[in-house]
Amino acid sequence: MKTVKKIQLFILFLGLISFNACVQSDDINTPVVLEEPFQLGPNDQETSIGAVLGQYAQEGEIFTYEALPNGGSRYMPGYVVSSDEGGNFFEEIVIQNSPLNPTAGIVVQVDVNPLFTFYEFGRKVWIKLDGLSVSEDNGVIQIGVRNGNDLEKIPSPLRNEHIVRDDEIANIIPLELSIGEFANDKESLFIRLTDVQFNRSQVLGAGGPLSFASEATDQFDGERTLESCGDGASVILSTSTFSDFKALALPTNRGTIDGILTRDFFDDFYTLVINSPDDINFDNSERCDPGEFFYGAPTDCADTAVSGATDIFSDDFEGYADTNEMLAAGWTVLNVGGGSYTWGISGFGGNTYAIGNAFNTGEDNMDTWLISPEINLDLAPTERVLNFEIQTNFDGGEVMSVYISTDYVDTNSDANWSLLQDVTIPAGPASGFGAFLDAGPVNLTCVTGTVRIGFRYTGSASGVTTRYHVDDIEVTGN
Repeated sequence: MKTVKKIQLFILFLGLISFNACVQSDDINTPVVLEEPFQLGPNDQETSIGAVLGQYAQEGEIFTYEALPNGGSRYMPGYVVSSDEGGNFFEEIVIQNSPLNPTAGIVVQVDVNPLFTFYEFGRKVWIKLDGLSVSEDNGVIQIGVRNGNDLEKIPSPLRNEHIVRDDEIANIIPLELSIGEFANDKESLFIRLTDVQFNRSQVLGAGGPLSFASEATDQFDGERTLESCGDGASVILSTSTFSDFKALALPTNRGTIDGILTRDFFDDFYTLVINSPDDINFDNSERCDPGEFFYGAPTDCADTAVSGATDIFSDDFEGYADTNEMLAAGWTVLNVGGGSYTWGISGFGGNTYAIGNAFNTGEDNMDTWLISPEINLDLAPTERVLNFEIQTNFDGGEVMSVYISTDYVDTNSDANWSLLQDVTIPAGPASGFGAFLDAGPVNLTCVTGTVRIGFRYTGSASGVTTRYHVDDIEVTGN
């Protein structure tokens, strides 16, 4: 009997040792859970995400936070707006400075997976910056551990030291933005796009809607085009091929979508990343697909008019810092081929111009338009003429044409377009940049009323990638 009791006590003793060992092991990996708000120590300092971003802008390169001379630490608060529960984020959390109307966001790289069980959506956290570094990766400012000139993830054993959970879980209100309002200071914020839909070629095709990221052509990420029903602007929704919702079909309706604004892998354009399909609320079945373009007889007003004394319309693009400013001035960019690339603004040597270019776009059925603001030809009742310049570069074949429309209203309405036959598209060098050459004069005397001029680019990433620069557009008359 005594022997049995000794054995039982021995087993109990071993169990206690095992239990304590498990508790100690869990303490290494389980974040500190506070029952009250985090409190700074007497020598600690609080800094903001905005201040960290501002310091990086001043430094211009990777930098590391050192310990304070008084023995205290720097702490940066933020609210978690990412979730890796659906597999669309991996070993990183995105935090912003406020649950409502945020003004700054940043990415924290952590060598732990999953993270949503510790740092759920809306959780307030405090990042201890001592020993951490700030750098830029693919155009997005991030925090991690420095290794030479590279930024690496915070190691798992250091996670608890550098990321402290507050007891607050906030209600995150998405920041409503239009695609045209995207800017660097909006990166890593949880935003909302309203009245958008997926491009019709991706959801209304004969084979049905594409999946989020499980097509044969999807590598690493599935890129799908979201279009604004308000102004026709577009943005890429990027979904990881490791996400657990990659095989779901894209919704065919229109509505709102919430996600984190970021940049693509090559830092070429903005993308939106969602935490899960629950962030999409497409409840409006009436789509806003662009109107059909009907091509009528070419316009040829016979005798070329001389440049007149009346300036009807002119634009040299010098006043635009980017495409958004050009759109704000009344121009329209549109891709009717099902892709996302559109005409944009570029410049060289102090000269700014509009650019159409298929190179490196990955789009093989490109049909993108640059459409002018309204031009009232009746301001010159006798004769009218169009002049502009084209610089043709890396010429692999002519893939640009110019049209005129008297009934174009907006991207959601049907319109009739006539080819301007008098336009001369200059040839250029096959392996370099050409010179700006006149593409006119183009007689418009036989056209009356309010018109739009449409510059059409139909290059292909796997075919003809001729690059065109358009500048110094002018319509005059008498």
